Amino acid sequence: MKKKEKRGTHKVLWGFIYVITFIAAFITSVVVKLTSDPFHGAYQVKWNDAMGTIYTDVPYGEGEKNKFDLYVPADNSKESYGLIVYIHAGGFTSGDKSDDAEMLKWLCSKGYVAAGINYTLRTEDNNASVYSQSLEIKEAMPYVAAEAEKLGYKLDKMAVSGGSAGGTLALLYAYRDAYTSPIPVKMVFECVGPASFYHEDWTNYGLDKSPEAAAGLFSVMSGNTITSEMIAERSYYDEVKNISADMWVNEKTVPTLIAYGTKDKVCPFGTVKHLVEALEKNNVPYDYIECPHSGHGLQNDNKLYGLYMEKVNEYLNRYLPVSS
Repeated sequence: MKKKEKRGTHKVLWGFIYVITFIAAFITSVVVKLTSDPFHGAYQVKWNDAMGTIYTDVPYGEGEKNKFDLYVPADNSKESYGLIVYIHAGGFTSGDKSDDAEMLKWLCSKGYVAAGINYTLRTEDNNASVYSQSLEIKEAMPYVAAEAEKLGYKLDKMAVSGGSAGGTLALLYAYRDAYTSPIPVKMVFECVGPASFYHEDWTNYGLDKSPEAAAGLFSVMSGNTITSEMIAERSYYDEVKNISADMWVNEKTVPTLIAYGTKDKVCPFGTVKHLVEALEKNNVPYDYIECPHSGHGLQNDNKLYGLYMEKVNEYLNRYLPVSS
């Protein structure tokens, strides 16, 4: 094999290795706060038919995964309702809307229509990307609105949320796609979703030291071809814009509540600083909860996570009040 061919093969292999490492880290990680209960049931409900009804696997597109679950409150007498969409975690390669059943039940118990949306997961056999997944979330929204109205729940406002991969998809919908939403977006809240794609911040995966690895991973995530030369020259920003929440923030961006752990080895902690800077620059109402002892699960800062949940209630009451 010629030297030039060897170098080309080396780049491909390094990109592949880092992509696999990244995906494996996301798959094996769990957002601990969504599965444990450090608040002794404060954010859990004992669901029964008197609280509401759950409609599962409602189709919204042609893909096998294009389905959503809809949680509607028992009281259907109001003129309008707020919708909260919660998007599941899983590193863009795993997970399911059913993973968030407890969160969706809790939100519905507060008087909201709640929805969990599935999207096509990345596999070795397809070309799914963060971008294509975000388009599926966008595609689902008119179907969610129509299904709710068919059941007697007219939606006049909404919030979008999620954790990890779902947090990224929530930010993208709230910032990039809110202007075409069939339901006015009023706020977004999320935890530990990668918010920007500057390779120097992705130190967890060595992307700051390997343009080849950065090109491989960002190509997979964006769905665009990015070369190591583009990484070295910093000329790839347009190629990652459609998956970069920070690049879509402007003076009309909706109020934002976010939480991140400084010890996160899955979602690079450095990605959040660009989002915070953009929110500050554009005078967007926001709260940022930083957990200094926690990783991806926000597991070692119960008081701060408790503050985050208090802020969730505060934001919902302020920006998405339940109609009387």
